[in-house]
Amino acid sequence: MTRVVGCELCELSSVATPSTVVDNDKFIVILVDDANYPGFARVIWKDHVREVSDLADADRLLLNDAVWKLELAVREVMQPLKVNVASLGNVVPHLHWHVIPRYADDAHFPAPVWAQAQRTTDEAVLVARRALVPQLAEAIKRRFIKR
Repeated sequence: MTRVVGCELCELSSVATPSTVVDNDKFIVILVDDANYPGFARVIWKDHVREVSDLADADRLLLNDAVWKLELAVREVMQPLKVNVASLGNVVPHLHWHVIPRYADDAHFPAPVWAQAQRTTDEAVLVARRALVPQLAEAIKRRFIKR
């Protein structure tokens, strides 16, 4: 497996952390600790590659399936208005996908979560969404156990 010294995603994907929900020989799925975006998750490919097109066909299909399963779990538990799925990698050029539940009242909606905030989400709403994160972790695990 190719690892790059100093790559934060190579380091993160090589060791289990409390945020790790799924860990296999090809990728991990983590829940991102973002107080403003409960349910934000990532699929991180373990091998250090930059682009989906760097993967063999079977690996590409496996990765796409992982992103799909993660999106289904996020929709099931978090009940967002929309799910954003993004693979940017401009800052960290290591293949990973962001899966982010979005709501009309979130701080950045309808812009990307990386844009300038447009509002502050009510804290009670965020607390209720944060309370769903353990349930989301279980739903993700179930999706990856199913065949």
